[in-house]
Amino acid sequence: MLRPKAVRHVAAAAAGAGRSRCPARQARALSSTAARSRPPPPRNHKAKDGTVDEPSSSSSSSSSSASTATATATPPPSTLYGYFPLTLPAGAPPAGPFAVDVPALRREFLCLQAAAHPDKQPPARKAAAEAASAAINHAYRTLADPLLRAQYLLALRGVDVAADESLRLDDSPAGGAGDGDLLMLVLDAHEVIEAAEAPRHLEPLRGENDDRIRRCDDALARAFAADDVDAAKREAVRLRYWVNIRNAIHEWEEGKPPVLQH
Repeated sequence: MLRPKAVRHVAAAAAGAGRSRCPARQARALSSTAARSRPPPPRNHKAKDGTVDEPSSSSSSSSSSASTATATATPPPSTLYGYFPLTLPAGAPPAGPFAVDVPALRREFLCLQAAAHPDKQPPARKAAAEAASAAINHAYRTLADPLLRAQYLLALRGVDVAADESLRLDDSPAGGAGDGDLLMLVLDAHEVIEAAEAPRHLEPLRGENDDRIRRCDDALARAFAADDVDAAKREAVRLRYWVNIRNAIHEWEEGKPPVLQH
């Protein structure tokens, strides 16, 4: 699917700005790229007296250099990783790591959003800038979250963990994951949440669940580094359950039935 021009301009500028570690300089580079996307002035200007002003050799040289830079601009990102060349220079696993430096990713994201903000674009480019901003936001939200990141990487390999009903826990191998012990842990966690009468009753479960999430993150890192799709799929299913339990703990309110997703 072709990306809007604004997305392509932002992506190309982001890659070019990768040589700089200064977010402010990156933002200026992206802003200037957006400005260069406007149509250039006519090559020759005809004065009222009928004479034609030829461009100077220096301006001609600059125009030639700009044309060369445009012609050799970095193509649109092939994956969401391409939007963040400073934070994720190696790209998606297995070439790059599964783990992401989220604070660094957020700094680069804010820099990109500042440059692509629709209010900074001329009226004719506002719609394209809005599409670019939405694309950058989607890329950030996906890569900043380990579960969404794992699901995205598996989707690149043809596996839809979020939608495939066969990738759910069951106490028999036919259920896809076939992990009866994991199923019991999930059910036990649900019982603890349902029986809780105060937030302090959930603290032991919160600690155990956070440890499980960390172990899943580590296992996913190993699986994607080895490009082991089956192992990554298995751990993504586990992580989805632990994340749902974490959300249920976070959203727990006294006197209100817990919302437990399966």
